[in-house]
Amino acid sequence: MINNLIFVVNSFFQIYFWLILVRCLLSFIPSIDWYKQPFTGLKDVTDLYLDIFRRIIPPVGGLDFSPIVAVIVLQILNYLIIYILFLLK
Repeated sequence: MINNLIFVVNSFFQIYFWLILVRCLLSFIPSIDWYKQPFTGLKDVTDLYLDIFRRIIPPVGGLDFSPIVAVIVLQILNYLIIYILFLLK
């Protein structure tokens, strides 16, 4: 039971990591219309989390470094939650 929960939690974090990565890579393409699907959905889902870090870390020289910190925190949360679940096993 716990193994299945660990798998689901890890999968969720990995999918969210890839969504953030795709969002960051797509931001370098100027012709993308963020108001059309599927880009609106991707933006809405990822910006909920990224905006937390954007408020703390301002852009430097026009580059937004907050996704790097956001991904690091996401991975730390992933490992902590899996570790706690592993201890409950």
